[in-house]
Amino acid sequence: METVVFPYGNETRTLQVPKSRLKGVLRSRLHHYFPGKTQDQLVEEALVAPIGSPPLYQLAKGKQKVVLIASDHTRPVPSRVIVPPMLREIRRGNPDAEITILIATGCHREMTRAELIGKFGADIVERERIEVHNCDTSPLISIGHMPSGGECIINQTSYDADLLVAEGFIEPHFFAGFSGGRKSVMPGIAGRLTVLANHCAEFIAHPNARTGKLEGNPIHRDMLWAAKKAGLAFIVNVVINENKEVVYAVAGDVETAHMAGCEFLNSLCRTEAKPADIVISSNGGYPLDQNIYQAVKGMTAAEATVKENGVIIMLAKSEDGHGGESFYRQMSEEPDIGKTLATFLKRDRNETAPDQWQTQIFIRVLQKATVVYVSDAPDEMVRNLHMIPATDLGDALAKAEAIVGSSNAEITAIPDGVAVIVA
Repeated sequence: METVVFPYGNETRTLQVPKSRLKGVLRSRLHHYFPGKTQDQLVEEALVAPIGSPPLYQLAKGKQKVVLIASDHTRPVPSRVIVPPMLREIRRGNPDAEITILIATGCHREMTRAELIGKFGADIVERERIEVHNCDTSPLISIGHMPSGGECIINQTSYDADLLVAEGFIEPHFFAGFSGGRKSVMPGIAGRLTVLANHCAEFIAHPNARTGKLEGNPIHRDMLWAAKKAGLAFIVNVVINENKEVVYAVAGDVETAHMAGCEFLNSLCRTEAKPADIVISSNGGYPLDQNIYQAVKGMTAAEATVKENGVIIMLAKSEDGHGGESFYRQMSEEPDIGKTLATFLKRDRNETAPDQWQTQIFIRVLQKATVVYVSDAPDEMVRNLHMIPATDLGDALAKAEAIVGSSNAEITAIPDGVAVIVA
C-alpha cells in the first residue's frame, strides 16, 4: 500500500491505496528545498542585494509619506518575518517617515483586529498606523486606463505616498500565472470596477491566462501596468514551503525582482501531468482552504491531469462556507452551467460581475470532470455548487470509483494543488 498525506485546514487527511493503482504523486520539489539559512537571514540578504533597484533605505531618504502594502488574512505570507526589517530599513533612510501599512484585501472582506495581531504581532498592530483597504468604501482615485482599456482605480492613500513599497509571496496562480509582485496593487488595493475589468470573461478564457504563464497573459499585463503606474517602487517577496516557512526571498524592482522569484519557483514547482481517471487534490490547508471559492485554485491543478469525464476529489476544510455570495448565486441559481458560461462570455470587459471569474474557471473544471468534495461545508451547499459531498476521503474514493465504474481505477495524487504547475 502507498500512503499519501493531504493538508486539511490545520490538520491532515491520509490516503492509502495499492501501489498498482497510484499513477503518480505530483509534488513541488520546493518542499525538499533547503536554503541552509534561516527565514530572517534570507529576507535580510534580499534587502541588502535588491534586484533592479537601490536598497530600500536609500529609496526612503527624503520620503515623508511611506505606504507599505501588506497581504491580508487569505494569504499565508509570513509578514512577521518580512515587515519588521522593511520598517527598519525605511526608518534607516528617514527616521521621521510617516508609515502606513495598507492591507491589500482586493475584494475580500476586511481583516479583524485578531487577524491583524495574528499576522503582524501585537507590537506592530499597537505601534504602527494600519489601514485596511476596502474596494468599495475606501477613498479611491483613477490613475488612467490599463492596456485592456479598463479604468485603473486605486486606493487614495497609496496614490498620496511619497514612496510606495510592498511585501508579498510568490506562488503559482491559476490565471495570473504567479502571485506576488504587481498583484499587491492590482487587485490588492484596487477599486472593485478595476478588478472586475481585469478579471473579465475574455481574459479568463485566454489560453495564456493559466498557472505558471506570464508571457502573453493579458491579466498579468494589466496588473504590471497598474503597479508601475501606481509607482510601486520596491517589493520584498518570498517563496514558502508546505510548512509556510520562507525558503527564498527576493527584493527590488516590481518587475525584475518578481521575475527572478517566478523563475526560481518555476524551476521547482513544474511537474509532468500523470493522466488518471481519479485525481485527488487539496488547497494546501489553512489559510487557503477556508472556503469553497478559494478551493477552485487547487481544483485547476487536478483539471490539468484528470482524464475527460473523470473525477476530481477535492479536499478543502471550507469552514467559512462558500466564500463568495455572488459566486454561490451564480452556481446555485442556474442548473445549466453551460448557459451560465455562455452568459459570461457575452459580457463586455466592463460588465464583469463580482466573482464571475472564479465561477467561470469552476465551470471549466466541472465541464471536464465530476468533483467530489471533502469538507466541513454543509452538504446542501456543496450540492448547490454542482459537486458531490463526501464525509471523508474513503467515502469520496468510493463515490469516485462508482462514477468511473471501476474499483481499480488509476489515481493521481496532488497533495498541494496550489503549489504545483502541472504541464
